[in-house]
Amino acid sequence: MTASYLSDLEIARQTAMTPIERIAEKIGLSGDQIECYGRFKAKIPLETITSQNRQSARPNSRLILTTALSPTPAGEGKTTTSVGLTDGLNRIGKKAVVCLREPSLGPSFGMKGGAAGGGYAQVVPMEDINLHFTGDLHAISTAHNLLAAVLDNHLHFGNALRLDTRRIAWNRVVDLNDRALRKIVIGLGGSAYSVPRESGYDITVASEVMAIFCLSNSIFELKERLGKIIVGYTADGEPVTASQLLCHGAMAVLLKDAIQPNLVQTLEGNPALIHGGPFANIAHGCNSVLATKLALKLADYTVTEAGFGADLGAEKFFDIKCRQAGLQPSAVVMVATVRALKYHGGADLKDLTQPNTNALITGFANLRKHLENIRLYGVPAVVAINSFPTDTEEETQLIIEKCSEIGIRAAKSEHWARGGAGAEELAHIVAETIETANEPSTFKPLYPDEMPLLEKVETVCRKIYGADRIVVEKNVRKKFEQFEALGFGRFPICIAKTQYSFSADPSLRNLPTGFDIPIRDARISAGAGFIVVLTGEIMTMPGLSKSPAAERIDIDEQGQITGLF
Repeated sequence: MTASYLSDLEIARQTAMTPIERIAEKIGLSGDQIECYGRFKAKIPLETITSQNRQSARPNSRLILTTALSPTPAGEGKTTTSVGLTDGLNRIGKKAVVCLREPSLGPSFGMKGGAAGGGYAQVVPMEDINLHFTGDLHAISTAHNLLAAVLDNHLHFGNALRLDTRRIAWNRVVDLNDRALRKIVIGLGGSAYSVPRESGYDITVASEVMAIFCLSNSIFELKERLGKIIVGYTADGEPVTASQLLCHGAMAVLLKDAIQPNLVQTLEGNPALIHGGPFANIAHGCNSVLATKLALKLADYTVTEAGFGADLGAEKFFDIKCRQAGLQPSAVVMVATVRALKYHGGADLKDLTQPNTNALITGFANLRKHLENIRLYGVPAVVAINSFPTDTEEETQLIIEKCSEIGIRAAKSEHWARGGAGAEELAHIVAETIETANEPSTFKPLYPDEMPLLEKVETVCRKIYGADRIVVEKNVRKKFEQFEALGFGRFPICIAKTQYSFSADPSLRNLPTGFDIPIRDARISAGAGFIVVLTGEIMTMPGLSKSPAAERIDIDEQGQITGLF
């Protein structure tokens, strides 16, 4: 029976997993250097990471970023490709580890589905990974909400820090899509309860605590960054921080286990580190620096991913994560599919399984723009054509030819149906691109630290999105001026934008032109070290669709889960 007849969950259940101690041995870790969470999951303690950093003579491995063209309803398979490429690299004799983000329960019970790969290119145990896993996201939610509780308690007992209740900048979070919580009123019930004020909820993966968690190199740095969180402002415009509320130490305590990277495995028994999970359309979209740096010490090749299309995930990976962590990416794998290109070329969703080379050629403009953007960073790129059974050989070959015309190598990859064996050609091309390239990676961020904040925003919008200009209201301009006056002018910017288009309008497919990017708000993430810039109608708390996945997920009397992908 082939992958086309089995669900991802059925494939995962039919695969015999290797005890996690043996997976650890593949990357040089003994049983006493990991903390097991059952038979097939483990945490890697910070002491182990410190020891590896101190003792390892291995130079850092090659860092490969997997990204994609602009997402479509047809799906592109970025995580699946990351896993398949890792298995393919190991099959051709390269020691490779994959580093992924932890799934959020919001998409898992909403419309996106899981984030453990698919078909025969998955990480397992997929049910655990897609549900509560090792509890990291719950710990992050609790740490975030502890700060919110301490903040409201401070207001209740006299507000010694003189916080302006109209300028509180710290919502609560929950790891679910719940539009009813976007705007709420809290503190009702009289003086025995709390101070009434407007507030709201964000989804956990948009929390600044999540971003801090993923950008910290140690528990000490984590605590220091948490202390810098700005929870609000006084009437005079002075920021009030978590350290002033004496809360950052307790928050760090709640995260002391969560900050340890999680070790699991692919279906083919190769090591996978899954840790942290910020959204890419409303946060910086990359797994933890700790996990990535650890993989770079333990393997020859590290494959990681950045969320959504390259205009969001890859840009933030380069301009935020690599900038802050001092990472030097060796190559980018750009995931494309025949059906996604046809969709961008104007084909209807219901017709994507029908051959249509005209639509494919038109839609190639979207992929070409993403590849041009990668070149701005000085990193070589390879295109992975994630294969589907309805693709024709003519369509696949056309993509390869179009890529060749602009100097990019491309390979058909059948990892979903065949696992690592289906990704061997892709693995060879990626390895050759890194090892024998005439022009190796000369990575540099898109803009310098000293560039004024609004110029940074305009640089990304013009160069990466292709916008004509940015439109900034007067009150938002004043916010940027205030941020610079407070000493945050050297921060990178983190643009929250729809993932479906280069523009801020999700209905504009392919490569739109003649558009502006409306900047409707900006916020300081002082602990994370970046400025969040909100565009268009983007929300930091998603809603559920009319028919969410939660309606189809169930459990039977034997404890078997159904409907989970």
